[in-house]
Amino acid sequence: MKSLILLIVSGIFIAGCGTNPHGKGPVISHDAWTKLLKKHVNDEGLVNYKGFVEDKAILQLYLDDLSANPPGDHWSANDKIAYWLNAYNAFTVKLIVDYYPIQSIKDIGPENQVIFVNTPWDKNIVPIGNKTITLNGIEHGILRKRFKEPRIHFALNCASISCPVLRNEAYQGSTLDHQLNDQAIRFFNDPLRNQPDPYKPQISPILNWYGGDLKKWSGLTLNQYINQYATTKLNDDAPLSYLTYDWGLNDQQ
Repeated sequence: MKSLILLIVSGIFIAGCGTNPHGKGPVISHDAWTKLLKKHVNDEGLVNYKGFVEDKAILQLYLDDLSANPPGDHWSANDKIAYWLNAYNAFTVKLIVDYYPIQSIKDIGPENQVIFVNTPWDKNIVPIGNKTITLNGIEHGILRKRFKEPRIHFALNCASISCPVLRNEAYQGSTLDHQLNDQAIRFFNDPLRNQPDPYKPQISPILNWYGGDLKKWSGLTLNQYINQYATTKLNDDAPLSYLTYDWGLNDQQ
C-alpha cells in the first residue's frame, strides 16, 4: 500500500511538472531545442529536415514544453523574447516536418497565395497555454508589438534560403544580446542575403518590409542601422536597392 501511495504521488508530481498554463512557473529550459539544432543545423544555417523527421517525437516533447509553459509577467524581457523566438523557429521546423519533402514553405496551403495572407504563417499551429495562435501572431502580435527589438528580424527563420540563418543553438535570456548582435552581424555580412557597398548597396527585402521597425525603434536611418553591423560601410546618401527573395527551402538535401 505504501508503495502504491508513493507511486500515485510520484505520478501526480510528474504530471504537474512543466505545466504552466497561466505563466506563473519558472523560466523553462531550451536545452532540448539546442541539442536538436546542433544535431540538425550546420554552420551555414542549412537544416537537415530529414533528420528532424526522424527526431519528430523529441521535437514534439520540446514543443509540448513550450505550450505548457508560456512566459509569466515575472519573466525578464530577454527571457520572454528568447521564448518567442524559439517558439517561432521550432514550430516552423515542425510545420516543415509535417509536410516534408517540399520545395518551399509556400507550397503549404492554398494555391495562389498572397504573401502574409492566407499562408502557412496564418495557420493555427501554435498551442500556447489554453490558446492556439499563428506564426504571424508570434511575430506581429507579440514580438513586434510588445518588445520593439529590431534584431528579432535577423533571428526569426521562415525555413527559406533568403531568411536569416537558423541559429544552431536556442536563444537564451542570459545571452540574448550577444546572440542577436551575432545574428545581425552575420546577416548583414552574408553576400547571399546582403551586398553592402558604399555607393550601390543591394540589401535584403526584409529591410524593405520591416525597415520602418528598424528606423523607428533605433532612431537611425536604414543606412546608419546597417553600418552598425556591416563590415563594408554605406554612404549616408547611398540609394538602397533590394535583392530578390529566395523562398526555396533551407534544406541540406
